[in-house]
Amino acid sequence: MRFSINIPNFGDFADARTVAMAAAAAEQAGWDALFVWDHVVLDKAERRDQPFGDPWMLLTAAALATSRIKLGTLVTPVARRRPEQLARQVATLDSLSGGRVIFSAGLGGPIADEFGSFGDTTDPVVLAERLDEGLDLLQRYWSGERVDHDGRHYRVRDVTLLPATTQRPRPPVWIAGFWPHRRPIRRAANWDGVVPLFTTAGHGQLPPLDQVRDLVTEIHRHRKDPDTPFEVVLGGVSPGDPAKARDLIAPFADAGATWWDERQLMTTDALHRLAPVMRRINQGPPAL
Repeated sequence: MRFSINIPNFGDFADARTVAMAAAAAEQAGWDALFVWDHVVLDKAERRDQPFGDPWMLLTAAALATSRIKLGTLVTPVARRRPEQLARQVATLDSLSGGRVIFSAGLGGPIADEFGSFGDTTDPVVLAERLDEGLDLLQRYWSGERVDHDGRHYRVRDVTLLPATTQRPRPPVWIAGFWPHRRPIRRAANWDGVVPLFTTAGHGQLPPLDQVRDLVTEIHRHRKDPDTPFEVVLGGVSPGDPAKARDLIAPFADAGATWWDERQLMTTDALHRLAPVMRRINQGPPAL
């Protein structure tokens, strides 16, 4: 199992220098990755007075401050971005970091705030179509080969985007979705990993172990090539004491989780404050 630090792109972490400092500390303390949220407004009623940073700018600063840890978003709503622009952002970061990008994608939400606020559709079916079509375009753009495309939502004529991503054939792609909804989990089975959320557990809360086992079973049922590596990313709040953290996380590793994503509770200000996040970073990752 590998271990990551999860931070939002608002509050204290809207500042790229702060994110760079957190990333450098995470690398020094032995964490394997730093993941940043990708939101524009999130919940307008709650976050109206908070600054938001662009996640790709934040991750650029993190890349310049580190040399080893993986970097990426958890998660990017592909339907909210132009695929060609997103492809360039990811490829540029992958080059700058020496091939350390993990790309995570999902439907995005809350839909009313993040899409409806800007006059975009709030139909989840349409957004899911744009997600799937956008993912297909992204991997084709990242190849560095010519792209021609006639789809329901995107048209491309004779486009070659260079340079290709440093990682070949592309960066790992992880897909987010709410369990027990089957459709996003089956979408994830076609890529390299799943970042599940749970209807029974909020951000930073541990999901029920039996639901994790059911999700892993569902993923393996739909994997086209079960012998290729596949990541299952779970997260929550773990104690800084190594023995206690091991007792908390080991059952999830046994159930099939391959990454532990260290998070703050969504319901507290610690979520977007540097000091509590830095305390946990400096304690180091759990040891299984």
